[in-house]
Amino acid sequence: MRFYVTTAIPYVNAAPHLGHALELVQADVLARHRRLRGQQVRFLTGTDDNAVKNVQAARAAGVPVGEFVKTNAARFAALREPLALSFDDFIATSADRRHADGVRRLWRECAEASDFYRRAYSGLYCGGCEQFYQRDELAGGVCPEHGTEPEAVEEENWFFRLSRYQDAVLGALESGRVRVVPEARRNEVLAFVRSGLVDFSVSRPAARAGSWGIGVPGDPSQVVYVWWDALANYVTALGYGTGDAAYRTWWTDADERVHVIGKGIVRFHAVYWLALLLSVGQPLPTTIVVHDYLTVDGAKIAKSAGNAVDPAALVDRYGGDALRWWLLADVAPVGDTDFTIERLIRRANQDLAHGIGNLVHRTTSLVRRRGGVREVPGVGTGLPERIDHALRRYDFRAATRALTATVDEANRLIEARRPWEGAEDVDAVLGTLLHTCRVLATELAPFLPAGAERLRRQLIGKASGPAFPRWE
Repeated sequence: MRFYVTTAIPYVNAAPHLGHALELVQADVLARHRRLRGQQVRFLTGTDDNAVKNVQAARAAGVPVGEFVKTNAARFAALREPLALSFDDFIATSADRRHADGVRRLWRECAEASDFYRRAYSGLYCGGCEQFYQRDELAGGVCPEHGTEPEAVEEENWFFRLSRYQDAVLGALESGRVRVVPEARRNEVLAFVRSGLVDFSVSRPAARAGSWGIGVPGDPSQVVYVWWDALANYVTALGYGTGDAAYRTWWTDADERVHVIGKGIVRFHAVYWLALLLSVGQPLPTTIVVHDYLTVDGAKIAKSAGNAVDPAALVDRYGGDALRWWLLADVAPVGDTDFTIERLIRRANQDLAHGIGNLVHRTTSLVRRRGGVREVPGVGTGLPERIDHALRRYDFRAATRALTATVDEANRLIEARRPWEGAEDVDAVLGTLLHTCRVLATELAPFLPAGAERLRRQLIGKASGPAFPRWE
């Protein structure tokens, strides 16, 4: 079983924020969980370097674009340690030769399929989204994502014949060949496709982009549109343009190809990306997992909004376990979730310090006092299946609740049988509790790799004291 999972790649016009951490941690859990189940896994993330907004941010900072992009891309890559990420590959699209070669190959193959034409175009362009909008798509005349008024732009670009693929894209979505999760996002995509697909611009004048980006093959006056460029990373990182065998292993022959993305870019992944792949005759992703936004005081966390929360700083203060757990246990599968420090602390204390950590500490203390017991399967036996079921639905909150429900069940057993009082079946009770703790430590590993390792060490007698601190 081969499982290929990716995140979207963010612009590097500013430092990473908590919203990026959410997506990275979700994808990491999927990767670690599949590895735990014995599957072959490849986990890709990276940065989207070739955006005009990156050029604008570099100019505003008075720094050469290449230097600016490289520095900020490194900040995203550096989240690996504080967030305990297990990605196998990180692609920076401006610096990785695999990417440029792959984008050029995709472009040439689409051209050979007669899916490009060049024409003059005028429209309303949002620099934050790096996309054109129809007037009826605006919310009160402003971009629905950024709340800014789009710029009227007139230029000559290359267009992709998206309309040619309406029936094929619709068929892939309706049949479940490409699954969009949750159902609410699938319904939105289906409504968009059924309303009629129109051809869209896939290049930008090199002059407007400051000649930053990947040049259109055969047309030096244009650079490849950043979204076309960015979507390609899922296959260029596998060597689509360089002949690397990884492309066949992890894309063509993979059992599952899963993209984890935010709700603001569903159209690009569930419509444009499918059409591009259909144009060149390549396999489609199998699942597109869509998360909603994190907010602060009800406003979407965004670099441009000035309310960005630094995930590395949160880890420095509260630890990686607390942050990962909040992102997985508190964030709703549908609907935006407001972040506060109080919610972070409350969830960590309730579920980790007072929950699983306390259970393991109580159990190991009682077992040591007894001089050791033999494990007896019981509470927690069905936990792996419950987690599998939740993650097949990509419901991270349900998966964490399966863990805490097992803790609650074990605590009820302790209170009902009171093993410290020396009842006749004390060894059986403690054996059941010990087995439950081992199952919990194993199944917790994809969610909290560091915390699970501390629990494991406690269970083999190589550590004592609480595995999770209590925060004030």
